[in-house]
Amino acid sequence: MFSIYILTYNDEIDIAACIESALQCDDIIVVDSFSSDRTVEIAERYPVRVLRHEFESHGRQRTWMLRNVPAKHEWVYILESDERMTPELFAECDRAKDNTDGNIGFYVAERVMFMGRWIRRSTQYPRYQMRLFHKEKVWFDDYGHTEREVCEGPTGFLKETYPHYTSSKGMSRWLDKHNRYSTDEAYETVRQLRSGTVDWKNLFFGKTEVERRHALKDLSLRMPFRPLIRFLYMYILLGGFLDGSAGFAWCTLQAFYEYLILIKVWEIENLPAPKLDPDGEPKGAIAEATPADLPQF
Repeated sequence: MFSIYILTYNDEIDIAACIESALQCDDIIVVDSFSSDRTVEIAERYPVRVLRHEFESHGRQRTWMLRNVPAKHEWVYILESDERMTPELFAECDRAKDNTDGNIGFYVAERVMFMGRWIRRSTQYPRYQMRLFHKEKVWFDDYGHTEREVCEGPTGFLKETYPHYTSSKGMSRWLDKHNRYSTDEAYETVRQLRSGTVDWKNLFFGKTEVERRHALKDLSLRMPFRPLIRFLYMYILLGGFLDGSAGFAWCTLQAFYEYLILIKVWEIENLPAPKLDPDGEPKGAIAEATPADLPQF
């Protein structure tokens, strides 16, 4: 068996279905960032452990969780509240951790669900996230408003996928949180432009989708007309037009999100500096991010 961590913040709409999808597991741990709704109340109805920890950042939250919250098993799976575990994925995870082939972690591809359908093309499917791993071999660093994994050993890829209901809480909630996310992405853009680099080797010859995507993300921050390029890349090059009206809406929203980032980059460079948190970082988004909510590079 493996343990499952579920990260939550004001997820009363999703948390019950999320937990129920994972009840095959005998060790489910909900780590909540002090939700103000009924998330914790609902979670405590199930045979799970519920802990609270003040949110700092996505990378820090995950690393704190892995280092400070004991799990029953050495192998763990991170499940977001708007994602679902499937019986097929659970079975493959159970087999993988018993037959690792030397891997210390496994990436799993998501299926982004939006407006009632799977957005297969414009989300760069299969787009992999680190989900199943040995608890002592993986931690997370911050990148923009989300995180990137740091792995102490080789990693593999699973065949089964998981559904991700990226707008399950409604469009108003999606727009609100992306307004906040764009602030952290703007600061990351400024940092990358000032001191970051593009890994050209991984961009063209990366061994995995993850390496190529990370390099493409760093390149995209340096491109002119980013909102327009994002839309054309997703809708035309990736074939988002084949995803119907939902595909058009998805690509339009991602281009709009990119435009928000650019406007906030201008604000950072031209307006008085904002207030900083105790660690000297700009105050930004709260813990609601998931990989599919980000621009698809």
